[in-house]
Amino acid sequence: MQLSVIQTGYFKLDGGAMFGVVPKSIWNKLNPADENNMCSWAMRCLLIEDNHRIMLIDNGIGNKQSEKFFSYYYLHGEDSLEKSLQTAGVNFGDITDVFLTHLHFDHCGGGVRYEGEKLVPTFDKATYWSNETHWNWATYPNAREKASFLKENILPMQESGQLSWVKETKISENIDVIFVNGHTEQMMLPLIHYKGRKILYCADLFPSLGHIPLPYIMAYDVRPLQTLEEKELLLTRLFFEHDPIHECCTLQQTATGIRHREVFRLKDV
Repeated sequence: MQLSVIQTGYFKLDGGAMFGVVPKSIWNKLNPADENNMCSWAMRCLLIEDNHRIMLIDNGIGNKQSEKFFSYYYLHGEDSLEKSLQTAGVNFGDITDVFLTHLHFDHCGGGVRYEGEKLVPTFDKATYWSNETHWNWATYPNAREKASFLKENILPMQESGQLSWVKETKISENIDVIFVNGHTEQMMLPLIHYKGRKILYCADLFPSLGHIPLPYIMAYDVRPLQTLEEKELLLTRLFFEHDPIHECCTLQQTATGIRHREVFRLKDV
């Protein structure tokens, strides 16, 4: 098995929304805000080459939305999905599986692109993996999450015939799937068995190193108290999708609660 970090770029979100009830005087030390209260966040995906499968976990925000849309999120940086895959020696057509933790636009937008005026899957030979419960949640969204579930990111996967459901808690010999429901309904987190260790792809359960303390929960979460419980149960080596600096960390119990012990890069495992 080989793991590669795929950097798809950075965007900005409101710091208060990202840290929920935590006061700005605290979270601003973790990820300093600009004059508009916006903080930079990564969209860090993961490429897994395992036997005959080349699997991409999430795929960033994409580039097909309008200027107005992108003006809200301040995309920046030199990274892109295509460039990062090429650096890893992989082309779009090589991807066999696209595993989607959930269908918020910053996690699945890169999976669909324009071909002329038609929207098509970016990875034309890949199976796109979601689960039926979350798919129904995303395609008939509640008012709270409606702006995060964009039909142009989602429906072309199904229309192409490339969509399949994850029904088990194991998708390969080395990858388990953990279902969590605090952030959104049935978000799927890959737990990867790698070189004798377990690494959890955190998606939006632990968006960054700054979200490790249990009460540090995003205002975006639909069930924050459930997120609190899920975080406590899933304390292992963490791979961060949104941390602008840190890729991974280990954890420790301290007098003030769970905190990170050491940070590391995936390539150093």
